[in-house]
Amino acid sequence: MGQLIRPVYFLFLLSLPFAGFTQDDNHSRFWQELESVDNDFSRAATERGRTEAFLDVLGEGSVLFRQGPVDARELYRRNQTIYALDQLSWRRHFIDVSRDGDLGITVGPNVFTANQEAQNDEERQQRYSYLVNVWHNVNGDWKLMVDMTVRVPGFLSMDVEPKYEDTLLVMAETAHPSLTGSNDLQGLIDADALFSLSINFRGGQRAMLRYGLEHQRVYLTNMAPAVGTAAASKAYGNFLDLRVATTNPISATYMGGFLSSSKELGYTYGIMTTDINEGTPGFKTNYLRVWRYTKDREWKITMEFLSEY
Repeated sequence: MGQLIRPVYFLFLLSLPFAGFTQDDNHSRFWQELESVDNDFSRAATERGRTEAFLDVLGEGSVLFRQGPVDARELYRRNQTIYALDQLSWRRHFIDVSRDGDLGITVGPNVFTANQEAQNDEERQQRYSYLVNVWHNVNGDWKLMVDMTVRVPGFLSMDVEPKYEDTLLVMAETAHPSLTGSNDLQGLIDADALFSLSINFRGGQRAMLRYGLEHQRVYLTNMAPAVGTAAASKAYGNFLDLRVATTNPISATYMGGFLSSSKELGYTYGIMTTDINEGTPGFKTNYLRVWRYTKDREWKITMEFLSEY
């Protein structure tokens, strides 16, 4: 009897790593597909111009940020001629994608040159930022749904490459699919609100320590990206805690979000403001927050973007 059981058990063991490999292989394929899509988009923006490239990929209901989120397609249609003279070029240094391959995020350095026909050198001056593109896969077609730039002073190198190994680090902190089935968008919205309250209660640094992944990434106006718990929480605290005090609390307004079909990756966005009080100048910033559902069965921040205005 033992001789009959052993071959069956051995075949069962062989099937386990194969099942895991298939899932990882699918995720890697989604990652590579998104890298190619974003690369083609960047090349189109350089070769064909900003307006045409964006109108080709923007999805219905897509947003970009000015003083708060605005309708991206309407903005580009309204400014087609003006934007056609601008030049954009960017590279990716990090990519994340959901298990189901329906939601993806690319981020990296961006160089923007306004009005290529301008005679004034100041008008043609290059501006540098970090660009985050949020993509939805709609019936097999990747559509750009959220676009934000986080301005930085000075020069940014375009000599960067994303690594799938970096994405695997945040995947390792993510809950098994068996734990995510009951997740919904409202739970993500509630996590967003709780984090905003925590900033007022704990301060920016401690809030990010509590609600950020170990391998979190933080992108803040006029600051270099911060990666990892220690660096990200410190940078977040340095940015916010001078602007926010118990007498000048932050007011956060959620304005949109999305949850992947695999329910382990999602994002929220909106604005955060404070009043101008003595000793605290006040500020207004757009925020984009990318979340992962963790093994501890709670939503935690994997990427945070603040674009002050």
